[in-house]
Amino acid sequence: MTKKKVFIISHSHWDREWYMSFEQHHMRLVTLIDNLLDIFKHDPDFDSFHLDGQMIALDDYLAVRPERKPELAAAIKAGKLRIGPFYILQDDFLISPESNVRNMIIGRDQAREYGQEVPLGYFPDTFGNMGQTPQMMALANLKTAAFGRGVTPTGFNNQVGDADYASQYSEMWWQGPDGTRILGLLFANWYSNGNEIPVEKSAAKAFWDQKLADAEKFASTDNLLMMNGVDHQPVQLDVTAAIKVANELYPNYEFIHTNFTDYLSTLSADLPQDLSTIHGELTSQETDGWYTLANTASSRVYLKQENTKNERLLENQAEPLATMAYTAQDYPHDRLRYAWKLLLQNHPHDSICGCSVDEVHREMLTRLAKSQEVARFITHDALMTLTAKINTVEFGTQAKPFVVVNTTGFTKSGLTRIVVEWNRIDFSAAGSIQEQRAQLIQQLKALPELMVVDAHGQSVPFRLIDQQVAFHYDLPKDRFREPFQAIELTIELNMVDMPAFAWRTLALQPATQAGVADSAVKAQPRLISNEWLKVVVEDDGSLTMTNRETGKVYHQMLVFEDTGDMGNEYIYRQTADNHAYYSTDFPMDVRLVHADELGSELELTNYLEVPVSADDQLAQETQAVIDITKRTAKRSAEKVPLTITTKIRLNPHSRQLQFESHLNNQAKDHRLRVLFKTALVAETHVADSIYETVTRPNHPAKNWQNPTNPQHQQAFASVFNEANGVTVGNFGLNEYEILPQDNTIALTMLRCVGEMGDWGYFATPEAQCQGEFTFNYSVELTDGSEAQQVASYQRAQGAQTPFSVQQTTRHAGTLAADHQYLEVNTPEFAVTSLKRANTGTGMTLRGYNLGDRQVPLSVSVGDLQAEPVNFFEEPLTDVDSTTLAAAEIKTLLFTEKERS
Repeated sequence: MTKKKVFIISHSHWDREWYMSFEQHHMRLVTLIDNLLDIFKHDPDFDSFHLDGQMIALDDYLAVRPERKPELAAAIKAGKLRIGPFYILQDDFLISPESNVRNMIIGRDQAREYGQEVPLGYFPDTFGNMGQTPQMMALANLKTAAFGRGVTPTGFNNQVGDADYASQYSEMWWQGPDGTRILGLLFANWYSNGNEIPVEKSAAKAFWDQKLADAEKFASTDNLLMMNGVDHQPVQLDVTAAIKVANELYPNYEFIHTNFTDYLSTLSADLPQDLSTIHGELTSQETDGWYTLANTASSRVYLKQENTKNERLLENQAEPLATMAYTAQDYPHDRLRYAWKLLLQNHPHDSICGCSVDEVHREMLTRLAKSQEVARFITHDALMTLTAKINTVEFGTQAKPFVVVNTTGFTKSGLTRIVVEWNRIDFSAAGSIQEQRAQLIQQLKALPELMVVDAHGQSVPFRLIDQQVAFHYDLPKDRFREPFQAIELTIELNMVDMPAFAWRTLALQPATQAGVADSAVKAQPRLISNEWLKVVVEDDGSLTMTNRETGKVYHQMLVFEDTGDMGNEYIYRQTADNHAYYSTDFPMDVRLVHADELGSELELTNYLEVPVSADDQLAQETQAVIDITKRTAKRSAEKVPLTITTKIRLNPHSRQLQFESHLNNQAKDHRLRVLFKTALVAETHVADSIYETVTRPNHPAKNWQNPTNPQHQQAFASVFNEANGVTVGNFGLNEYEILPQDNTIALTMLRCVGEMGDWGYFATPEAQCQGEFTFNYSVELTDGSEAQQVASYQRAQGAQTPFSVQQTTRHAGTLAADHQYLEVNTPEFAVTSLKRANTGTGMTLRGYNLGDRQVPLSVSVGDLQAEPVNFFEEPLTDVDSTTLAAAEIKTLLFTEKERS
């Protein structure tokens, strides 16, 4: 009789930071790897140790034990320490598509410095899995993914039929929205099912009787996987002795200490024909809904906002500008990778999810600040390099030229702001600093009437926002710093239909003609409108919005909702009073701020009063570690002001209505959302996810018990039907919910809780998010057509990246004043990356299909030729560069055409 095989893999799931600070976990990691290096020497039966799929553990270890690097490298080369393929174990949904890819690229590159990475997409504890995982794994040369969440295992005696999110086996096929299929491994008994194996025979017999039965309930073959380890688990030093005991006790089984490479090879050869196929994203859709952990999308929202800022700086400004400005030889690969690694260090699932102790998230803010400063340095240097090459001699001698760059992959309209230096006096000039300042102040008082002109001499409308005399300094690359004082003029202007990856040169100069008002602007104290949209502020502070093309009217838009939260950083649970406070029940003020050729702006102030916190019962329940589903706390009777001031902006050249809300939060234990009531008849909606415009149901499954149904998003969520649509965009606000009674889009702005949650009581007072917050978001009305829907998605994504602006001088140059560096002529192609190739002189452009059908793909960079490649820039010979399939992710490598 053929023996069943029990594959035992030693590992430790290493949350880099979580219920303790990074350094507390770090020191334990050093001990773990020290012990591993010793056991590799002294136990020849110890096959190997799986280092949790993340290369950063090696970086962290070597930061303390650099002298052991040769020993570490030798262990990896010998196959004793199994590494990669990722840099960190990320949260899929709360980081950008490109961050997910860079995690794979940096991880594989670092693994290849030592040897071969483990050929497995490893997601043991990710809080849900992105739907595009199969295609992304295929583009990273990975055929299998292992994960712990998202699929409901049923066992072979409970066949699942056509269910998309349940499987009778722990092995299954996983198919993405583009049709790509990989093998999926579910840790059906968790990634600790073989932890702490007893050596004593009676204990071992009881242990294995249970563990073998549990594994066989779900296994599709006679190859049983046992994961010998769990969170921060020290290596089991006597595991090989325990395996010998198991082999003695169970003659019909062969217990093997092994690794994923050997296990996958054996498993693949034995897979049955009746594996289930699961489809798309795996977010525990067919459970009771309480422990999907989707509410981590709104924990410590300040982290999400800073992360989005960081990603946009790196992906959509620093890299594209460096690509435009530098030759391949001068491209700052090293600095960019340094910034990327700093950013990725914030992306583990317990970090970016905001579900750790306060010390962890304080350190994250430092890393984010460091990465952003590097990105800003690269961006500024690239802008200076690029603008020095642009010909500006056509402007007058008194003009102050500046260049505006659209670094997104979409045609973009909108306001941009620049500080123009009108005149300066260096500290080295004659007179004291105070005398120089007085001289500049006099010049400022005598400032002439001004105008902005484009490269063709045409007047461009602008607003003068501010004027001052300020101290600054230059840091030349070839000499000492140069301090100066300058007249600074802050202006705002409207860029109209700027093509993707294009720049325009303008200048501020003394006026030669009067400006002409734009008759398209319509505004009253409570009403603003343009060609497509009419917006009225009602007496209760809500908006009534009219789509002027379709005539569809929407009521109760922009309503703020505040509810109690007795949950934790992982899960929202409304307090037992079950009462919501709405802005429409409180006083409001509104005033017209701007109504000119640049657009209209209203300022709406809502004066809410909300409970100061939960009542005393919540403290008792949290400290007693009572599960959130059994808590009974209510909100306090004491109230505090919650004043929300919102700027409402309408551009004359855009269908998108933009909002900027500011508040000072002094309440605790609550959630604040902004509601957009669509009242549209629709059973599904779409949201911006990882390389996917994903379709989700508006109603959860029948076995869903959680009163709420939170979801993840990147830049937008949209409800639409064949006649009308509403798209709500956001910046760093990753949680939304569709309220099914009227298909209201509820965007979470702030969620404030006082404990971490999970397996014990960990107080997190800083998760109460006290203080000043600013939130940016938008709404756009469509006719429901594919063209208008896709355009609204583009504008929501494009709004996350500001125009890049740089003042320059009047000088000759080899580049035209107005130019498009790269043409993107396929509206459905959402660009996520433009950068120089990792090797060679080419450049890569990556993006995906925003729509749901195949379209022709038209992108071009001069006379360069495009070749489809995978994430590692290896050729894909069976992929067409001129088409974009539904849900396809496409990377194009542009190189010079070969001469015949």
